[in-house]
Amino acid sequence: MELRHLRYFVTVAQERNFTRAAEKLCIAQPPLSRQIHDLEAELGMSLLDRDSRPVRLTEAGRLLYEQAVLVLERIDDLRAMMRRFREAERPRYVIGFVASTIYAALPNLIRRFRAETPGVDVSLVEMASLEQIAALKDGRIDVGFGRIRLDDPAVRRDVLREEQLVVALPLSHPLLQREGSLSFAELAGEALILYPRVPRPSYADQVISIFRDRGLEPNIAHEARELQTAIGLVAAEVGICIVPTSVQRLRRDDVVYRELIEQNITSPIIMSRRASDRSHEATVMASVVVEAYREWGWKIPEGLDS
Repeated sequence: MELRHLRYFVTVAQERNFTRAAEKLCIAQPPLSRQIHDLEAELGMSLLDRDSRPVRLTEAGRLLYEQAVLVLERIDDLRAMMRRFREAERPRYVIGFVASTIYAALPNLIRRFRAETPGVDVSLVEMASLEQIAALKDGRIDVGFGRIRLDDPAVRRDVLREEQLVVALPLSHPLLQREGSLSFAELAGEALILYPRVPRPSYADQVISIFRDRGLEPNIAHEARELQTAIGLVAAEVGICIVPTSVQRLRRDDVVYRELIEQNITSPIIMSRRASDRSHEATVMASVVVEAYREWGWKIPEGLDS
């Protein structure tokens, strides 16, 4: 007697019909009937009254059904128990990220981290920079990649890179009639699309500050929840959007990106970790960043390799 015999028999007993049972088990009816006959032959007794409509259990069938259900439930419980044990034994590493960092070097870093930690279950979750701090402290994520400088003694922040900003404009925008970079003075009067809308503070506040630091007040036309939505609104001619330069990898033939005249207009990419985290995975993530930056010829963040 095998487990499949019990599962087939229980399904027939519950459906009280061979055709429906076969459909539920995703097998043809003749093989199902043969399996039940084999079970009856092994036990030496009839389990089903096939002449009745619907099919009924014999006395022996009822006894076997009651015990088979218990056996199968126990097997399912055992499998779930072993699955939970396996998952508990396998280390888990959760990475939080803001959408714009996924267009920069983050995917490459994650691939390298996976290669260095083959026994670790790596998962990613998109969340705003502010949300990452709470998630780190709660243990819901192990590292965060964001853009906002938020001070918290429980969180270590490493500025990995300052990324240049560019302006995204719809294909038909009048400012594209001339070549070259654009200034914030030219952009101040344009309808501006900000993201994310919530939570705040966020990258949106960085953009607002850049205008105000120059004595300019941005003309905010729309606040989008997500980066992709903001770029879509640009394409729909709702307004313009200030974005990190890596976002240009989100290729669209109805959006044009232009550099800014002002120099050193950047947004940081910040890696945040629990200050108390001394785990192997945290060490590997830091070393992955260091080795990748060294290979690419980028400046290694101060203190990251210490």
